[in-house]
Amino acid sequence: MKGSLQIAYLGIEVPEPASLGSFFADVVGLLPGEPSVDGSTTWRNDDRAHRIIVRPGPANDAVFVGIEARDAASYDETVARLAAAGFPVVEGTDDDRRARRVERLASVMSPLGMPVELVLGLESAPAPYASPLVPGGFSTDGVGFGHVALAVTQYDEAIRFLTEGLGFGQSDWLEMLVGPGFELQLSFFHCNERHHTFALVRAPFEMPQRLHHVMLETNERDDVGAAFDRAWATDLPIPNGLGVHDNDRMFSFYVAGPAGFAVEIGHGARTITDDWDDNRKYDRISVWGHQPLRQG
Repeated sequence: MKGSLQIAYLGIEVPEPASLGSFFADVVGLLPGEPSVDGSTTWRNDDRAHRIIVRPGPANDAVFVGIEARDAASYDETVARLAAAGFPVVEGTDDDRRARRVERLASVMSPLGMPVELVLGLESAPAPYASPLVPGGFSTDGVGFGHVALAVTQYDEAIRFLTEGLGFGQSDWLEMLVGPGFELQLSFFHCNERHHTFALVRAPFEMPQRLHHVMLETNERDDVGAAFDRAWATDLPIPNGLGVHDNDRMFSFYVAGPAGFAVEIGHGARTITDDWDDNRKYDRISVWGHQPLRQG
């Protein structure tokens, strides 16, 4: 089991960052993060300064992702591993570090289709996370703020980047027919006890949006149900209702926000252990549920 890295934050670019405000705050249960020096809007689901960074722009997609090292030794080892795998990093500037609220930062353009920022020392927020919408809080300690699912055209190279470059392990993978002549392929990767920090979907061509969804895991099962009720009370699309995934056994649902990508809110996923031996192929997404309920 690997444990020296975790996902620190995700950067999203949308034309109107304020359009995500009610979605993140009133449906998902996030709190505003610390003000950004570059004018971005930030959100958090724990005691860190920020976990989602939303900047104005035309992409309407994920545009960068931060990976945090546990300590200076892990940071240096990861920089060296990336370079050895053919992914040289560029040291960030003082402005970069201030914008991300970190002690150290190095960036690499990745085959995920966006820069990956390796960071150390992400700042804490001045006050703990406490929201009446998610009274049990989110599971983030030592495992990062959640997971990210991306559609990538450079699928094999993206896998090499995660495994050889960042040192992630593959948890398992999925292959299933979803239509005549079309096979869905997904691979899942861990860098700590969370079953997967990244899920990669093989995209046969450039998709309008590489970010499929962001997952946030609650500490209490009832907080998933309460979030589902809040989503149901809106007119937002619910592409997948309540269900349980086959590979990670997450009890969850998906709600799509105004920008198009979905947020999965779940609870109770399996964790990766030192003796993990279940890196195998799955042929179904869910044990039960996750049926489409309301389309946009």
